[in-house]
Amino acid sequence: MNLDEIGKQAVEIVKATGAFIKKESASFNTSLIEYKGKNDLVSYVDKTAEKQLVAGLQALIPSSGFITEEKTINKVSEDYNWIIDPLDGTTNFTHGLPPFCISVALRLKDKLVLGIIFEIISGECFYSWEGIDAFLNDQVIKVTDISSLDKSLIATGFPTIKYHRMDAYMEVFKHCMKNTHGLRRLGSAAIDLAYVACGRFEAFYEYGLNPWDVAAGIYILQKAGGRVTDFSGGENYLFGEEILATNGKIHDEFLAVIKTYFNLQ
Repeated sequence: MNLDEIGKQAVEIVKATGAFIKKESASFNTSLIEYKGKNDLVSYVDKTAEKQLVAGLQALIPSSGFITEEKTINKVSEDYNWIIDPLDGTTNFTHGLPPFCISVALRLKDKLVLGIIFEIISGECFYSWEGIDAFLNDQVIKVTDISSLDKSLIATGFPTIKYHRMDAYMEVFKHCMKNTHGLRRLGSAAIDLAYVACGRFEAFYEYGLNPWDVAAGIYILQKAGGRVTDFSGGENYLFGEEILATNGKIHDEFLAVIKTYFNLQ
């Protein structure tokens, strides 16, 4: 398996699908929005983009399976599985507001081996796979060297359907308001993780996420020198619906804050 060649071709497949999404964004009709939940939006753009990605990526590894947001394919492999969010930031997209992106990861058994995040409006492509560094377009990226929470800029996201942990979440939010450079909520978990990887944020935390929201970003961030855990400091961050992702230097400090307010001591 030539992962370098697969990665390069996968980037081109993602970019081609991104061109389709960008074209549709110019004339998108909000009457075409569908609702998977009260605040969980989807459109024909998500579904068509996913079908394009699946077709292209399946051609690269015909035996591969897929874990996808829109469930346009039902196939799981014992070896390679693509994890795809065809349009992360759908709510942003439907309102004509960037950022929104494509997020694609490749998992070999229990190990992530590739991640691609393409921010469609800016044209920024974050990517990495086994054997290479983490990149933003053609430039190697690394996390920041900031070593304290009070000098950090934090990213987060708001749960759309699972509100049972909101009180604890808001306590962490308030702590960050008072003890950091501030918080930003961009509307795309994949972009948040990519921005930690390239040094625009020091940390990102959220709960209620799915694997397709975070898989590519997790891999890229780790390759850029960052650290990822669940809220207990463990490794159940891909399927566990909670994530703390940092530059590594502030991780223990931030993790202690989360453990305190989520009663995980």
